[in-house]
Amino acid sequence: MQWTQIYDPLGHWWLSTLIAALPIIVLFTLLAGLKVKPHWCAIAGAGTAVLVAIIFFHMPPALAGISFAYGVAFGILKIAWIVLAAVYLYDISVETGQFEIMKESIAGITADRRLQVLLVAFCFGAFIEGAAGFGAPVAIAGAFMIGLGFRPFHAAALNLIANTAPVAWGAIGTPIHTLAAVSALPESDLNAMIGRILPFTAVIVPFWLVKTMVRWRDTFEVFPAIAVTGISFALTQFFWANYVDSNLVDIMGGVVSLVALLVFLRFWKPKKIWRFDYDDKSVPLPPPTAQISDQFGGKWTPQEFDGLVKVRSYSAGQVLKAWMPFAILSLFVLLWGLPKIKLAINQATTPAFKVLLPNGKVRPGPPGWDVPYLHNAVYRAAPVVPKPTPEAARYDFNWLSATGTGCFFAAIVSGFLLGLGPVQLLKIFMKTLRRMRLAVIAISFMLGLGYVTRYSGLDAVLGLAFTRTGWFYPFFGTFLGWLGVALTGSDTSSNALFGSLQRITSQQLGIDPVLMCAANSAGGVMGKMVDAQSITIATAATEQVGNEGIIFRYVAWHSVALGAIVGVIVLLYAYVFSYAVPHGLTFVK
Repeated sequence: MQWTQIYDPLGHWWLSTLIAALPIIVLFTLLAGLKVKPHWCAIAGAGTAVLVAIIFFHMPPALAGISFAYGVAFGILKIAWIVLAAVYLYDISVETGQFEIMKESIAGITADRRLQVLLVAFCFGAFIEGAAGFGAPVAIAGAFMIGLGFRPFHAAALNLIANTAPVAWGAIGTPIHTLAAVSALPESDLNAMIGRILPFTAVIVPFWLVKTMVRWRDTFEVFPAIAVTGISFALTQFFWANYVDSNLVDIMGGVVSLVALLVFLRFWKPKKIWRFDYDDKSVPLPPPTAQISDQFGGKWTPQEFDGLVKVRSYSAGQVLKAWMPFAILSLFVLLWGLPKIKLAINQATTPAFKVLLPNGKVRPGPPGWDVPYLHNAVYRAAPVVPKPTPEAARYDFNWLSATGTGCFFAAIVSGFLLGLGPVQLLKIFMKTLRRMRLAVIAISFMLGLGYVTRYSGLDAVLGLAFTRTGWFYPFFGTFLGWLGVALTGSDTSSNALFGSLQRITSQQLGIDPVLMCAANSAGGVMGKMVDAQSITIATAATEQVGNEGIIFRYVAWHSVALGAIVGVIVLLYAYVFSYAVPHGLTFVK
């Protein structure tokens, strides 16, 4: 069975676009408007996508069903497994009491909520994004902030906003690798271009993050710390993306910004310590001249601190032991991301990873099994591609080399080193699984929706609508990447969906394809905070399932505003600073 995608089944592009957008409309209306639980929203959105594909776009029902199942299988192994394992490690840390020490170690550095959100949500979150990606930073950093005393809503919303600038390089550069593969453009050029767009937002986001919490005056009180955080991250991001590689951009940026901020705080303190109105006063005693202000500007004098409970102090060894699980997590994720190790594991354990053709050559394309009836059965056509091109559908069951497995092993090793036995570890895992079960369902159905969208051509219909913006395409093409991430929850998936379309459209309009393919990834990062998958992960990790709609409405305008900033940056590169678009770069070895 072979089927070619149809991009204007109703004869009017605007009407076909409206029908193609129905799954998104259903998803976000239920999530934000009617406050339906996210797993039901994902199920309804996926069901709508299947019906639209079959009824209006004439996709054979068998292909629609198989593409949905393919997406669910991908979501479980590639994304849900990562998040589940990361939350499992967090639960082990809590169960053994180490998380309390981690919390106190951060509180001992500063009791100021503005600085804590920079340390945890931005710096630590960027490091986790670079190592694991796919929602792990929202889950881990969100839980961390609750441990520090942030209310669950604040922890979820602030981490969604913070998890933006690093997303383009999440999970050891996976989005960049995917973008280069689908666009057939040099990875070094794409990596460098993204590294020339996002450093501007890396400076803006920390300021934006703090301003979301507090008033303008309170924001500028910690401007020196914000500047150190943003500039150190941005410079590292620019340097690594332009002169080294695409694998460790976020990891190095997160480490450098975290260290820079910690060193800076040794020599600089805000004039007053800002706390939420709901905070208690169990914070470290400030210097005699310092003040503490709450959310509404109230201040406490040093005399009012008489009798307050000091944060318990721990030895350096105790603090290092408490942070050990996350150090082990970083080590495992880095090892699992190394191409040589991943290849060796895959060749030894993954079925159909390496297939030889009759001529003795290795089969090209993605590894894995050919998905029955779907692989090369769906054809994309002009104007999305120059000539009819089959869509590959291969599923590599890389159970051992999957990033989630590395996270899971890190949790097991950490548990043993912290004195837990196999029975205790199993009990904690079952507890984690029960807590995350609805999030796993939501993630799986969201990926099912995304894959139906891809194989039915709904994504291309939406993308083609953006191409009608002409001179303003650099701006709106950036929002095409935003839409891809909002739909799929992944910058990697957005690049896979729209990377080729961005190249074709930009060439037709006379715009540099390197710039627009990079803009797809850079714009996509701002869609991360509104995708149902990330919001579901955030609410599951912060134990506030049912508040997804409230959080979505809170972060939606932040997402659009930051996306517009990226769009303006891309416009400037397209028409003012076009000489800054890289071509023919090579990484330093």
